[in-house]
Amino acid sequence: MLVTLDAPYVDTSAADLSLALDDVERPALHVLDLDLPDGVRLRLRLLGASHQVVLHAPGATLTETVACLPGRPPELPGAVRDEASGYHFTATVLRPTGAGLSEQVAALRADLVDDPYALVGVFPGDADAVTALAVRPDPPAGTLAWRTWHAYPQTNELVLTETVVALR
Repeated sequence: MLVTLDAPYVDTSAADLSLALDDVERPALHVLDLDLPDGVRLRLRLLGASHQVVLHAPGATLTETVACLPGRPPELPGAVRDEASGYHFTATVLRPTGAGLSEQVAALRADLVDDPYALVGVFPGDADAVTALAVRPDPPAGTLAWRTWHAYPQTNELVLTETVVALR
């Protein structure tokens, strides 16, 4: 699902992001609720400063927030692995050259526009100012996985995250 967000684009960068787990639900610009097999509910939430995913499943409840969070130092880890909870997170920051960011964002929008398990938010003022979330269609057995993309055209950055959560 592709949506144009009704919010001013705020200049930020990958260096401003942080990860919070089990955060409160933040005000969202757009929400996509998904009912998945086996009683799993997933809420994909576009925030003014990035994303939030809320998972409710038998034996697992999780809120993942990647955003510019007031009162929290900006620090987006490259990886978080919590074997006890089955939560695995990775983040990568790309800095494409030339028209690379625009090309990657255009391809992302084309790939996800008709995906019923994806939410792509475009901020007004720049077609490359995008935040996207998508449930991975082929996660390892017994898991749920999602990916996110955060494009910052003013700094020529694309932040990619991937999360895998074990369902017990």
